[in-house]
Amino acid sequence: MLQRLATCLLAFFTFILSFSQAPQKNTPSEIYHSIEKLNFLGTALYVAAHPDDENTRLISYLSNKVKARTGYLSLTRGDGGQNIIGPELRESLGVLRTQELLKARSVDGGEQIFSRANDFGYSKHPDETLQIWDEEEILGDVVHTIRTFKPDIIINRFDHRSPGTTHGHHTSSAMLSVEAFDLANDATSYTKQLETTNTWQPQRLFFNTSWWFYGSEEKFKKADKSKMLNVDIGVYYPMLGMSNNEIAAIASSQHLCQGFGRLTERGSTKEYVELLKGDLPQNKHDLFDGINTTWSRINGGKEIGAILNKIEAEFNFKNPSTHIPALVKAYNLLQKSSNKHWKTIKSKELKQIISNLAGLHLEAFAANTNATPGETVPVNIEIINRSASPITLKEVYLQKNSVKHENIVLQENEKNNLKLSLSIPENTPYTSPYWLNEKGTLGMYVVKNKELLGKPETPRAFNATYVLDFNGSTITFSKPIVYKYAKKDKGEIFQPFEIVPEATVSFKDKVIIFADEKPKEIEVSVKAHKNNIEGTVQLCYDKKWNVNKETKNFKIAKKGDEQILKFTLTPPESENESYISPILKINEKEITKDLVTIAYDHIPTQTILLPAEAKVVRLNIKKVGENIGYIMGAGDEVPKSLQQIGYTVHTIDPATITKGSLQKFDAVVVGIRAYNVIPELKFKQPFLLDYVKQGGNLIIQYNTAGRWDKQFENIAPYPLQVSRDRVTNENSEVKILAKDHSLINFPNQINQNDFNGWVQERGLYFPNKWSSEFTPILQMKDKGESATKGSLLVAPYGKGNYIYTGLSFFRELPAGVPGAYKLFSNLLSIGKDTVEKKTKIKG
Repeated sequence: MLQRLATCLLAFFTFILSFSQAPQKNTPSEIYHSIEKLNFLGTALYVAAHPDDENTRLISYLSNKVKARTGYLSLTRGDGGQNIIGPELRESLGVLRTQELLKARSVDGGEQIFSRANDFGYSKHPDETLQIWDEEEILGDVVHTIRTFKPDIIINRFDHRSPGTTHGHHTSSAMLSVEAFDLANDATSYTKQLETTNTWQPQRLFFNTSWWFYGSEEKFKKADKSKMLNVDIGVYYPMLGMSNNEIAAIASSQHLCQGFGRLTERGSTKEYVELLKGDLPQNKHDLFDGINTTWSRINGGKEIGAILNKIEAEFNFKNPSTHIPALVKAYNLLQKSSNKHWKTIKSKELKQIISNLAGLHLEAFAANTNATPGETVPVNIEIINRSASPITLKEVYLQKNSVKHENIVLQENEKNNLKLSLSIPENTPYTSPYWLNEKGTLGMYVVKNKELLGKPETPRAFNATYVLDFNGSTITFSKPIVYKYAKKDKGEIFQPFEIVPEATVSFKDKVIIFADEKPKEIEVSVKAHKNNIEGTVQLCYDKKWNVNKETKNFKIAKKGDEQILKFTLTPPESENESYISPILKINEKEITKDLVTIAYDHIPTQTILLPAEAKVVRLNIKKVGENIGYIMGAGDEVPKSLQQIGYTVHTIDPATITKGSLQKFDAVVVGIRAYNVIPELKFKQPFLLDYVKQGGNLIIQYNTAGRWDKQFENIAPYPLQVSRDRVTNENSEVKILAKDHSLINFPNQINQNDFNGWVQERGLYFPNKWSSEFTPILQMKDKGESATKGSLLVAPYGKGNYIYTGLSFFRELPAGVPGAYKLFSNLLSIGKDTVEKKTKIKG
């Protein structure tokens, strides 16, 4: 049901559609809804820190009930979070979450904006956050957003007055917004921005409060509400056939990689905002009360408003195209306005409405999903006027001064198929997320092209331009070139048209572990993105390592094919961490990029060009045991990491677990958040515990507290309470509590050095209460906090051992952290030291 509602709903949101979506199809009621929005000249900006922080109920209310232009400024792209639908983490996760935000905005009607802040992981205090982010720079990004988006009102998701009580990113987003509210209108602040924009003063700043911020509904009832406004965000939209809450639920459900799919809601619901700055509205149910949001706010607007308000009042639902001449007249009048800001915004909306009224189908699609600089690509153009309105195609072209078609009368519902050629200049930049083009810092992305600041994604490199004549008035439309194809099981599919290098190069594994001195064959894959390419691949490496042959030739005849080149890499005798990287040479051009593809049904396919490199790690590591069973949780690459050090890993389908079926494994590992995302485990838990009782080793990785079936109130054989405790500083001191325990001594000796080089965090969701049967192994803490001992707990049960760990192995192993490998090997080997001793005695 949710999917059907989403499909019906997406059509009427016309101004933030993704590049790869199918051509829009709009009903008269949806067009009328757009005209209502056209006649409201007010802007709201919602501010928070991450994808999923936004209140889609309020964003949808402002966009669809109030009819305001509404933006969501997410300071980060959510790179530091987890992913329950796939393996993407860090940069790739940020790209995935960006697209999910765009999908959410296409549902609730908002627009999406970002700063350059990098989500470096959970932060406990804004002091840490703002230091890592570079407070001055990110504050400048918020100021820039206000100056360019020009909101009348700003709404913060979080309270700037509560540092240390929630995620440091959350509080920081509110603190920066409060400061930027005044700085945006200060001509002496961030003066360089004023070369391309101008100062702006919002009228009001609100905090989107609720009982949650007060601790309970009872406390909120007693709170002073003299500066609070409330609106009913549960309103029903007859024109859309849906309530605001239904739209909001569908919007937030687009955050699939965070597990935010939820039931739709209906009925009256109050939402509260507290005034922080500006004048208090007299009408406490209208956030824009007293602000001029009519066409009269711009010069020449009264005449435009008279035309458009008449159309809204007398809208012809049976034959909407009758309004085209009046809308074209309003468009022409708008072009004379000196208010560039509103002229740009409303011209875009007007053009879209005119196109919808005429049933215009304007499409440009290439024969392939990508091409390379220097190529000439055929592009198919399809144009249809599905109305009786007289329209002439004056010209259509892909590039200025290129081949074009001219002066075609677009007869009603008559298909016009044209052919054009796109000549891609040699200096065309490759398609990739712009914020990943330069190497950033832990807390900041580098964006050299300031025109891209704030944009959710990289603008398309090539568009088709259609110049249409509406009975003597010329209007220009632009549509991105796309690639489309059909699948029998999915129908018509649209993808972005990308510009890529002639070839890209990648390693099979991003981290390669050498557990001994033996050489390994390193597979380097060269993928062709055009026909008939040949060249060489040179492997670059640290001189402490050795390669049998540094350069190898390749030759690929067909676009899309790959060739695997194998290099033999020999590690040094002692422990070492280094990187290897390939240089691909074609006709004296050097390419060092790996093409990463992110493909899910709910977002457009994304391509990312990242540096082609692999981390190589020489470890002096020991392991005992061979066969490991792994129950996949919310997506991680731990199994691949274990295979790197010589384990045979068998993925276990929970449905196949029966009594005794696990006894063949030396250890069974349960992936991250498995109890949160695999309901079937509640039926299999007795078999897992019986496996331990019969002598097996069971390792449970972290689960999110409170997000599992009630049957899992205790997921261990003894009382164990998972909390929200975490240690976010990856460099925090670790104290070994159980120095004589086998987890610290067998088969690898673990010491303080093994906790060096960890990434993003130590761990999360540590237990804070456990029974006496458990032994805590480690102690750690963040600055200014009490030490926690719940990161790694072990308890004997029957003949075997049960281990629960919140240590972030899912990050550390794929990152090639040596100490994490040694410690995890010890977890897998627990109990084997006794077996080994018995074997030696018998021998």
